[in-house]
Amino acid sequence: MPPRHTRLWKTEGSERMMGGMGNPLDRISINPKVCHGRPCVRGTRIMVWLVVQYLANGDSMDEILAAHPSLTREDIQACLSYAAEMTRERVLPIEIQG
Repeated sequence: MPPRHTRLWKTEGSERMMGGMGNPLDRISINPKVCHGRPCVRGTRIMVWLVVQYLANGDSMDEILAAHPSLTREDIQACLSYAAEMTRERVLPIEIQG
């Protein structure tokens, strides 16, 4: 039986990004029974995409924290770290037919 929660693995430079506070991705969880398996801040139902969208819309960290008192600044940073990791360029070797 597969695990109920999926942990994200430590990424290159993740501790450095958070000032040595440990792996920020430890604050993100994916559970198929919570928010349809979307990545959330651990222990909440606040989805990573929502936090990133707030920031993209120009909301400040203080505004996000006021709207979601269960979040911390470190949680918001972890959401950004997760988003950065998901957009990291990956090179997949493929054969070009020509």
